[in-house]
This record gives sequence, C-alpha cells and structure tokens, in this order.
Amino acid sequence: MMLEDVLIQPVLSEKATTLREEGKYVFKVHPGANKFQIKDAVAKLFSVKVAKCTVMNVFGKMKRQRGRAGRTSSWKKAIVKLAPGETIKIFEGA
Repeated sequence: MMLEDVLIQPVLSEKATTLREEGKYVFKVHPGANKFQIKDAVAKLFSVKVAKCTVMNVFGKMKRQRGRAGRTSSWKKAIVKLAPGETIKIFEGA
C-alpha cells in the first residue's frame, strides 16, 4: 500500500479541533491500514515526528429515509499524536 493510499482525508470536527491543541491530529484512514503504516505515512508526508497513534473503527449510524431504515458507511479513524513542538502546517493555515 502506497503512503498516499493510507491517509484518506483529515477529520475536521469540533472535537478534532480541540484535540489539535494537544498536538493530536485526526485522519480518516484506509480500512486495511495498521498503526505502523499510519505512523510512517504521517511522518513522511508531513515531515514530522510521530509519538503515538491510536486507531479505531467507527461504525455507521442508523438513518431513515422515507420510512426505511438504513445505515451510513463505516470507516476507520486514526488519532496521531506528534512529538512535543511538532505541528502540521496545513492544519495551522500557513
């Protein structure tokens, strides 16, 4: 799996913004990626040092449309903690 295939998109939510103040960045990642691949991809793509990586599966929510029950897609989320003093410039607006 290529480095560009591991990270799908950053998660931009209120909770992710709060975590960013602690040096943690949240990404939507490939379902088959593991912690080591995610740490390596973030370190090489953004030129930062990764201290820790937490990975979790987010199950789809139940939704109803026209009375029929359905479910949104499930996805995999990674919370990456950077070494002290490190930041990802793209998130900071510079």
